[in-house]
Amino acid sequence: MKIDRTGFLRLALAAIGAILVSACTGLNPAPKTILVAGASGQTGQLIVQHLQRSGYQVRALVRDTAKARAQLGEDVEYVQGDVKDPATLVAAVAGVSAVISSIGSRGKDGPDRPEMIDYHGVRNLVDAARTARVGQFVLISSRGVTQDDHPLNRMFGDVLRWKLKGEDYLRQSGLAYTVVRPGGLLNEPGGRADIAFEQGDRRFAGTVLSIPREDVAIVCVEALRHPEAQFRTFEIHRTEGAPVTDWQARFAGLKPDAG
Repeated sequence: MKIDRTGFLRLALAAIGAILVSACTGLNPAPKTILVAGASGQTGQLIVQHLQRSGYQVRALVRDTAKARAQLGEDVEYVQGDVKDPATLVAAVAGVSAVISSIGSRGKDGPDRPEMIDYHGVRNLVDAARTARVGQFVLISSRGVTQDDHPLNRMFGDVLRWKLKGEDYLRQSGLAYTVVRPGGLLNEPGGRADIAFEQGDRRFAGTVLSIPREDVAIVCVEALRHPEAQFRTFEIHRTEGAPVTDWQARFAGLKPDAG
């Protein structure tokens, strides 16, 4: 086949263009998509913001898409669903790299009571993530879940007991996971002080251990970036000192959960 000079130049330019596109694609792979369950909640919104700052694509599982869009903006993929309804979770987890769950019950009674959200809701999310072969599941739980006599159980329908059952289900699922147990949540800026990492759910008589919601969000996002955070359950609270910079060391300093 005879090709004139103009045709040859066009073919050459096309080939160069293809090489450049391939090189650029290799240097800048598509961002990982992370599903945030409870994205429109106070902590969930902060998780979305920090995921976006870290270069992830966010998919938000919400009950009210219009309300969530007003809170989170247009640069988020929305899936309308309910963790109590497993059928609505199939599309939510399809194709995501990881799930971060910041869901929580709304009162001690009714359809959104702790049993239905903190246990069955988490269980449904875990099942959906396992079926979709999601790479990691980060669960926000709570300090005190192993303490049956904790006052929160009396006040809020055994909320901590149900959270522990949700944790246990995730740990036994076969998924790579991280369970984060924050102390009391504060609506204050994060990233301004040190964060204590502990294990064993120790009691602190007369002491209220707290942490800004934003610090919880930061820990969850960093857990995605460091394999050392996987298969670990730990408590966190704010403490005096400089903000954390070496996240890998913090996660590596934690013991993996017993098999």
